[in-house]
Amino acid sequence: MDLTELIILLVVSGLCGSIARALAGSTRGGCLVSIALGFIGALIGSKLAMALELPEILSIPLGGRNYPVVWSIIGASLFVSVLSLLSGRKRL
Repeated sequence: MDLTELIILLVVSGLCGSIARALAGSTRGGCLVSIALGFIGALIGSKLAMALELPEILSIPLGGRNYPVVWSIIGASLFVSVLSLLSGRKRL
């Protein structure tokens, strides 16, 4: 993976994390939080899809691997929702 692919991966995971935060109703954090949520969401979403034997709906090939965009958004949304429930803070 070269520098260009890494930058594209960071941008895609940041967008996926931002979309997931918007869907889950979270407003805390910035760009780095969105990127981290995109990566965590990709892990959770991919594992969930494999466990349920669901196909990859939309994936972007980066560095010889596929980045699952839809499963990343779903996984990150689930992760943010669970974190919101555990933190116990009210949403505005």
